[in-house]
Amino acid sequence: MRLTADLLGVGLAGPGLTSWGEGRPQLAGGVAWQTAPTIVPQPQCLPGTERRRTPASVRLALAVGLEAAADAGADPARLAAVFTSCGDAQNCHELCETLAGSERLISPTRFHNSVHNAAAGYWGIATGATATSTALCAYDASFGAGLLEAITQVQSDHVPVLLIAYDTVHPEPLRRARPITEAFAVALLLAPERSGAARAHLRVRFSEEPARPMPDPHFEALRRGVPAARSLPLLAALARGAADDVVLEYLTPQQLAVEVSPCP
Repeated sequence: MRLTADLLGVGLAGPGLTSWGEGRPQLAGGVAWQTAPTIVPQPQCLPGTERRRTPASVRLALAVGLEAAADAGADPARLAAVFTSCGDAQNCHELCETLAGSERLISPTRFHNSVHNAAAGYWGIATGATATSTALCAYDASFGAGLLEAITQVQSDHVPVLLIAYDTVHPEPLRRARPITEAFAVALLLAPERSGAARAHLRVRFSEEPARPMPDPHFEALRRGVPAARSLPLLAALARGAADDVVLEYLTPQQLAVEVSPCP
């Protein structure tokens, strides 16, 4: 199996990485990475009522998705999208906390934010998009599963597809079982080959090689600590702008080998 797509745009948010433009020199190795709490902006594209209801996970997903679309000069309303995440643990925690109390009255907003495709729903409200959206999860392989789903849709449907991978901090006591301590999100706008204005060309295949770590120990800790950050080796290859091969985590024993070829 070998799936191919052009990369048109990138969005990024993470600790000390406020955008793809700001984070690219750090990922390329030309500028030292200065970690800082992840900035999660308010989505101004949502109506005020909806904006007040959005959890951090949704705000993070919208921010990187809109950045990737803008980076490519694409209309987000016309894009199919794939959302991949380990879920909103903060919302889950607060639901469980309420149910463990005496009143056990669940907020309707809290309830509708608990579904796994909440970010896809808010994306439709924010952008007016009516194209297909998919929401999935595959534990630590969530980014790899999302990339595989998005590039498969590009090849089968011959349309651009926006991949949005995002994870937020897990609160205690969930953190003891799932110690995600940083918020991180990435968006990649993929399109059929020869779409024009491509930043790079990607070829994806299955491999049994081990996933490749980041050479910088701090980036490697981030990669291992957040499922969405399993994308970092691919982002670093894109930031360097040179031909490269990376291996990303998928479902053991299979991993995803990605050949990155920059476009002139």
